[in-house]
Parts: sequence; C-alpha cells; structure tokens
Amino acid sequence: MFLSKMTFNQSSLFGQTDDLQDLTIIERPIRRSLKTAEEIEKLTVDEDLNDIERAVYLLSSGQDVQRASVVVNLPNLVRQNPAETFRRVVPKEVLHVAGVEMQLAAAGSFLTILQDDIILIQTHTHSILQIVLLNLDHRDTAVVSNSWLETLLSAIDALPKETIRQEILNPLVSKAQLSQSVQARLASCRILGKVAGKFESQIVKKDLLPLVRSLCQDVEYEVRSCMCRQLENIARGIGVEHTKAVVLPELVELARDEGSTVRLAAFDTIVNLLEMFDNGSFTEEQHLWFLEFYKKLCILGLHLENGHCESQVYPLELERKYELVRKNCAYNFPAMVLFADPKCFLSELYPTFSSLCNDPEISVRRTVAAGFHEVVKLLGPNVHYIHKELVALLQDDSLEVLDSLMNTLQETLELATSRGEGAGSESKQVSVPELIPALAAAEQKAAASLRWRVHEKLLQRYSCLPRIISGDQIYFRFLQRMFTIITTNNVLPVQREAARTLCVFLRYNRKLEQRQEIISKVLDQLAQGRSYWNRLRYLDLCEIAMELFSKSYFCKHFLLPALELASDPVANVRYKLCCLLPRLKSTIRLPTEKPILQQLEFCVRRLLCREKDKDVLVTIRKTVLELDKIDSTEPYHKRHERDLLDQKKEKEENLLLEMEQLERQQSDGKLTIDKHADKKHDTLRSHHFSATSTSMSPTPSTSMPVLIRSNTTNTLDHRSNTLDHRSNTLDHRSNTLDHRSNTLDHRSNTLDHRSNGGKDTQSRKLTMEGVMRKTRGSLSWEEEPHMSSR
Repeated sequence: MFLSKMTFNQSSLFGQTDDLQDLTIIERPIRRSLKTAEEIEKLTVDEDLNDIERAVYLLSSGQDVQRASVVVNLPNLVRQNPAETFRRVVPKEVLHVAGVEMQLAAAGSFLTILQDDIILIQTHTHSILQIVLLNLDHRDTAVVSNSWLETLLSAIDALPKETIRQEILNPLVSKAQLSQSVQARLASCRILGKVAGKFESQIVKKDLLPLVRSLCQDVEYEVRSCMCRQLENIARGIGVEHTKAVVLPELVELARDEGSTVRLAAFDTIVNLLEMFDNGSFTEEQHLWFLEFYKKLCILGLHLENGHCESQVYPLELERKYELVRKNCAYNFPAMVLFADPKCFLSELYPTFSSLCNDPEISVRRTVAAGFHEVVKLLGPNVHYIHKELVALLQDDSLEVLDSLMNTLQETLELATSRGEGAGSESKQVSVPELIPALAAAEQKAAASLRWRVHEKLLQRYSCLPRIISGDQIYFRFLQRMFTIITTNNVLPVQREAARTLCVFLRYNRKLEQRQEIISKVLDQLAQGRSYWNRLRYLDLCEIAMELFSKSYFCKHFLLPALELASDPVANVRYKLCCLLPRLKSTIRLPTEKPILQQLEFCVRRLLCREKDKDVLVTIRKTVLELDKIDSTEPYHKRHERDLLDQKKEKEENLLLEMEQLERQQSDGKLTIDKHADKKHDTLRSHHFSATSTSMSPTPSTSMPVLIRSNTTNTLDHRSNTLDHRSNTLDHRSNTLDHRSNTLDHRSNTLDHRSNGGKDTQSRKLTMEGVMRKTRGSLSWEEEPHMSSR
C-alpha cells in the first residue's frame, strides 16, 4: 500500500519535473529575442522633450521603426501645433532614403493632412504638395509611385481650385511632355481626368484640351489607352456640345488605333458616354454604324449556318477573347435595347438576342439569362417576341444557365405572362402552354443532377405559379410532382421546399374538390405513410401550414392527424412531435376549439405515462413547462399582432371560397336563367294568344313572372361557418332563380337593400365581375404570392 502510494507520488513528481523542463526550453528563445542594454539605450528618448522635439530627434537619429511612428503620427502633430510641425518636422529629408513601408505610411499621412479642415494656409499646402509631386517619380513604380499618385488624386477633391491650378496644373504641363518618362505621362493622364470635374467647361477647353490631344497622340500605346479612358471625365467636364466637337473625333481616331488595348478603351468610353447623349446626338448614319458594330461583336468568333450560331476553330487564347467579348455584349444588351428603341426590337435586335440565348458558350447564355428580366421590362406589351428564347433558356442543357435564370424567374414569368400581343387573356393562353412543359422539364433536370441547391431554388421560385397559371394547370402538372419529391427525394432541404410549395398550391387553389383531394393525399401519403421518413415530413409540412393558413383552417385539417403521431412506433417521430407541441397549441382558439385542446392535453398525458425512450421523455417534460407558459409569458402586443394576422389569413380563405362559389353560381346561373327565359317567353305567348282570342282584354299583371330580389339579414360569416354547410346551402339555393339572385347579391357585399327586381342576365354578369375585382383586391401577397386571377 505504502509502496504503491510512493510510486504514484514519484511518478507525479517526475512528470512535473518534465513539465518544468519543457517550460525552460520554451523560455530560452524568448530571452534571446530581448534587446541588449546597448540597443535599449539607442531606443531611449529623453522624457523632457515635447512632442515636436521628440519627433525631430527620432527623424534625425532614431531607428526605422521610430521614424515610421513619427510619420504615422504626423496628422496629430499638425492638429496640435501646425506652424511648428511644418517648420521643423515636415521639411526633414527622410523620404528619399526611406523604405517602402515608410513611403506608404507617409502617403497616407499626407492625404489625411490635405483633407483636414485645419490646413488652410497656402504655404503649408504648397510644401506638402511639393513632397507628393516629387515622389510621383519614385523608382518603385508598382507600389510607391502609385500610392503617391492615389494620394494626389484623392486630395484633389478637397483642394480649392486656385491651389489645383497653381500647384498641380502648372507642373503638369512639363510632366506631360514626350521628354518625360512613360510613368510621368501616365500619371499626367489620370490627373487630367481627375481635375476636369473641378473647373468650368471653358477652362477645361482652354487649359486642358491641348494636353489631352497631345497625350491621345502619344507614341506609347499605354499612354494613349490611359488617356482614352480619361476622356469620359473630360467629356463630362466640358459638356455635351464641346464633347461632340472635340472629344468624339478623338474617340473615333482612337477606335482605329493599331493597338488593341487602345481600341478596347475607346469602345468602353463610347459606351459609357452614351447616357450623355439624347437620340439627336448621333446622326442616323452614326447611330446605324454603332448598332451594326455591336451586332458584329455579338457574333464575333461565330458563323451562322442554317440559322444557328456555331463556333469557328481558333487558337484557344483568341477563342477565349471572343467569348469574353460576346459575354460583355450579353451583359450590355438591355442598354442596347434602349439605344435602338424597344419599338425597333423585332427588326433590329431580335436576331442578335436569339443568337446570344443560343450561344455555344455557357458563360454567354448564363449572362443573358441573368439579364432576361430587364429585357422583358423594356419590351412591355411586345414581350411575346422573346417567349421562344425564355423556353429555350428554361430547357438549356447547362444547370448554370438555369440557376442564373432562377434568380429573377418570378419577375420574368409574371411579366412574360401578363402582357402579350393584344390585350386580354388570349395572348396569355398562347404563351402559357409553351412555358408549362419547359418549367416541368427544368425541374426534372435539376432533380436528376447532383446540384440540389439549384433544385431547392427552383422549387422555391415555383411558389409563384398561382399568379402565373390556372389552378387546374397546377393541379394536373405540378402537384403530384411535389408529392413525389417529398416522398422519394433524398435531400432534406429539397423535400421541405417541395412541402412549402405544395402548401402554397393548396393555399390558393379555388376548387373544393381539388383541395379536399390534396389534403386527403397529404394525410394518406405523409401523416399515415408507411415510412417514418414521410411521417416526419408531415410534421415539417405542419410547421409550414401554420405559417400559411389561418388557425381555424389548420386545426380543421392538419392538427388532429399530427396529434395521432403521439403513438407512432418510431421514437424520432414522437420526438419531433414533442418539439412541435407548443406551436400546435398556439393554433387552438378558445373557447370554440376546447375539444381540440382536450385532445392535445390527452396526447401529452399519454406521452408522459407511456413513453419509454429517454430523449423523448426528457423532451416532453420540457415541453410541458413550455405549454404552461404559452398564455402567461407572451406580451399582449405580440399576441394582438398575431391575432390580427390570423384574422387576415382567415378573411382571405373565406374570400377564396366565395370566389369559387360565385364562379359556380355564374356557370350554373346561365343555364337556369336560359330555362326561365324560355318559360317566360312561352307564358307571354300564351297570354298574348288568350288576350287576342277573348275580345282583346289586357293581361293581368299577376300573371307575368317577375324576378324579385329580396332583402336578407343573414350575414356572410354565418353562412361560411363550415365548408360543407356552405356547399349544401349553395346547392339548395340553386333550386330557383330568386334564391340564387339573393345569394349572389349578398355574397358580393353589395347590400343596397334593393327591393326592385327584374335584373337581366347582363346586369348579373356585371355584378359578378365587380365582386371578383373587389375580392381579388382584398387578397394580399405580402406574406405569400397572390393568387392568379385566372
């Protein structure tokens, strides 16, 4: 016993000794890195020196790190004592021997000083600008010289005009000469472009344009290209008229330059200047030339064969350049639609747009897809021109193109199907049948790929379909596909997005039979599904349904099947149900739904008594505490906001039911009205025959069948308590024309207490249209996409 204890203590002691040795080893390099006494002496500064004296001393005899600290702190010294700082500190000649880090620090400090409002004395600005201009010619052109140039360009915004004229423009004349270095001439180009916006157009034309022309004709292509890119700023500085007379000729000359970089710079500058000019800025010939030039760029590197664009064989580097040109053309296509006028799209730009949408390179088609919605906006009522291209992009072989189109698909589809050749729904029916197979094929292609995020995004965008196509088209072409994804797909985010889209389709379906069948399938395939995975998805769907539907609708169709999962044989299902119970309870409205609350409480007691899984038991115990706190801890204003939102959802659901019933009434009413009209006609004929045969006596008024609209005191809420009751009531009231007329007037919220009848079929139709417009206007899509009016 003692021996074992002794052994343990020795081993512990030895272990501690080893740890101490390790610490000693770690400490040795630290000691070696410490400064020696001599080095410390060199870094020590007399404490009696003030800030200015200390800065002077450190710049003169300090170490590099100390001099750098002085340069960084220079703006603070200027704010404290500007006169002494400029007299004693700034003139110190240290930058000509300083390293790159100190040069960069000095450039930043001098920019801060030039932008500071304290520096108003001309001599001080002069001294700093002299240092900045001197360092523009630093030998390190890649880093130091460019840093000082950026300092000068940024400082120009804060400097007064007179200072710029004296301190910058005057030295600029000499730096722009051919005798100067290429670096100096490049800097002159950028400075000219920057100062052009600081002066009036006459000064720019008189003092700057001679230098601009000289640099545009420089012998070095780099200088010509740099000056060409600054012509945009020059043009904005001198205005439209001077630009036409002076800048445009220079741009035309540069566009023919032998250097490809110069020609590219000229093209970019012309494109950037287009917004300055109205339609009269170009002659018709110039306008046509530019448009034709753009069209040629859009097919650069391609050749047309049988109406299709195919790539030609070029060296790889040249082929990539051509692809980049076409990609940039695709990016700027909406701007070119404006330039050519959208009214001329079909004749001028449609073939070009079609070639871009069918370009052999994915990057070009992806760029067109990203801006497709912009073209749709510009075309307006002529959007039907590009329906074929929209279908082609939806069916593109590349998922990258489809992914790019998905970002704005909702906006694109709404615009593409809401307008067309001619007004009305006829044009929509032309485009929709082409789009539906393309949309379905796009989803199938995304589902077959390994890029599940594209599939998820596509399903999310498909939630806008109730605004685009009819409920029948959604029901027969997309609903079953949503069920298939939920029950067979292996990616959880995709399944949940399909469940959300399914709920949206259900939310805005206006046919009672279809809604009932959808709910029946949800319960059969998910809530009572053979796979526990499907039953888990039902609980996910319940979470979504609680967001989309009103409390009463959710409790009526979804809540009780969810509570039945408390006896599910799989613990994961019971566990998820336990986590969901507080939200389920929040959908129950008391006292009208007290029996449902009792069933929920019974479900909780059953889980507490019979649950054997540890995780589920712990979760249900926590859930019980949360259930008790639901009503007591929630603030009143939050509960009130939630109740208002629920009332809004319930109102929308009732309006959807009313619209369905009104549509049924309208279709059924036409047949019945026709029968009554025939009966009335026969009655009139019989009365007329009897009157003429019996001494032409007048027909009694009581013998004429008259349509009478009776007033009613029943309210809409009372007649819409339950869906089944409304349906039965509707069938019962469709027995006679008088009762249908009464129901129609009441459900259209036009209770004008009309006692006179005799409305004909046309007036009934107008009332129906007014109700439909009012009903649609009441539906809000702030939370979810609104329902299609079709």
